[in-house]
Amino acid sequence: MEAKDTFPGPDRRVRARAARSNDAGRFETQRRQAVDDGWARDSDLPLLRTEVGLERARSAITYNRSPDLPFDRSINPYRGCEHGCIYCFARPSHAFLNLSPGLDFETRLIARPGLGAVLAGELRRTAYRVATIAIGTNTDPYQPIEAEHRVMRELVEVLATFRHPLAITTKGTLIERDLDVLAAMAVQNLLQVGISVTTLDPGLSRRLEPRAAAPARRLAVIRRLARAGVPVRVMVAPVIPGLTDHELESILSAARDSGATAAGWIALRLPLEVSPLFQDWLARNEPGRAARVMRAVRDIHGGRDYDPEWGHRMRGQGPWSDLIAQRFARATARLGLSVALPALRTDLFAPPPRPGDQLRLL
Repeated sequence: MEAKDTFPGPDRRVRARAARSNDAGRFETQRRQAVDDGWARDSDLPLLRTEVGLERARSAITYNRSPDLPFDRSINPYRGCEHGCIYCFARPSHAFLNLSPGLDFETRLIARPGLGAVLAGELRRTAYRVATIAIGTNTDPYQPIEAEHRVMRELVEVLATFRHPLAITTKGTLIERDLDVLAAMAVQNLLQVGISVTTLDPGLSRRLEPRAAAPARRLAVIRRLARAGVPVRVMVAPVIPGLTDHELESILSAARDSGATAAGWIALRLPLEVSPLFQDWLARNEPGRAARVMRAVRDIHGGRDYDPEWGHRMRGQGPWSDLIAQRFARATARLGLSVALPALRTDLFAPPPRPGDQLRLL
């Protein structure tokens, strides 16, 4: 497999993207670097645009046994994410596709149309045992390309028809489009939503998460979901020490005022290729704070950029982590925010009858 070029190169302009490199993934054996010979003007170069490939999935549900996660199954409607959050822990997953965790992750995306029908088949299996399905735990199901491909809409409609419990995590405004179905699921206690808010600073958000909704717009999404009766948890994630940690209480307060009833937090995680990408972003965007931020990150993760050990990878350990946890506990208690939403119902699950199905005798 041919390695990818490193951007920005002589043949492409990069705009509204968090990454600035496209280094080959860890599984590739070659490295290639594009060099600007100085002849082309930036204004003459074509813009690097989002490309979407299609995948016909053979399975929908992915199972996990992680003790750090409150769910054992999830679905990924898309691979890669146009939001382009520089800190995204899912970036290394693009390496398994022979694509770069850098710009490829933001611009070379894969949609999985027809996933709803695949899911319906899995839910009808006699061996299936119902438990909450989480969507949005890897890449965002309501990223911009969902407007055209509507894979998440397929999944929501199937889960609603089966009366299956669903937990969504997103920072995308397209979730509002699906309120007709989501509100009905919430009435049956089949739905809860987590909205991720990293910072309230629109300028910082624009640089960290270049194609995600602005912070004020995410608060508006919380408000609209809450008014529709959807239980909402604000996720202060990731907390970036030395850069966004001072906003913890402000984010929680703003989310509570917008209608969130629960909250959670996750420390910045920099696995594999994410660390050099994030450090490059810091050098370009926050040069005065870069060294301090990375010292704090390493303090949280036992002297490393990332500690993958169970029980530590989400929150870290040590003084920084303890301080954030204490502040979070005090703020949520003061604001009346729960640390978790009530459990969803599983007893309503029932595969809908299909034409030709034999009726059951009463």
